[in-house]
Amino acid sequence: MEKFVRLEGLVAPLDRANVDTDAIIPKQFLKSIKRSGFGPNAFDEWRYMDRGEPGMDNSKRPLNPNFVLNQPRYQGASVLLARENFGCGSSREHAPWALLDYGFRVIVAPSFADIFFNNCFKNGILPIVLPAEAVDRLFKETEAQEGYRLTVDLEAQAVTTPAGQSFNFEVDPFRKECLLNGWDDIGLTLRHADKIRAYEAKRRQSEPWLF
Repeated sequence: MEKFVRLEGLVAPLDRANVDTDAIIPKQFLKSIKRSGFGPNAFDEWRYMDRGEPGMDNSKRPLNPNFVLNQPRYQGASVLLARENFGCGSSREHAPWALLDYGFRVIVAPSFADIFFNNCFKNGILPIVLPAEAVDRLFKETEAQEGYRLTVDLEAQAVTTPAGQSFNFEVDPFRKECLLNGWDDIGLTLRHADKIRAYEAKRRQSEPWLF
């Protein structure tokens, strides 16, 4: 998992509440368990004018010009601004996979669905909870200023606007440490690789019939 320390990124505003995981990545794309390749189908039903299916050439599909992520000013965004209860619905881990593959490393919202919130941390995305009034202000500034960028400092636990206003956010210390070091669940286990190998070697000698 890629480390997350500090990011200065273009912001894309998704002004919808209760965005569920089926909207983030529709069910027909869940056949693969690879973590990559889902970005072109993130928000598929909102992003394209036709129905998407696995294996389609997305570059030839008609785009929905009214969907915010299709607007030229938001291309290359790495910060997603959202409304309350983002990531609700089913617990599919494909949702953060799709968002990460699209290019988002940060999601800012007033609230998140619990399982989606946890899955973000496990996949290198930083979900930030800010008060609704702060999120409202960020929406207004993002829409008013083309090229609006936020600076997100995980160590300082702060989101800073182009004007220099900062919003502090809470994050669990363990999750913070994992993101700062790029440790997913496998990475956490591999920190003890030497001890695991030593244990297996000892067990091989004491109980050779198991091997």
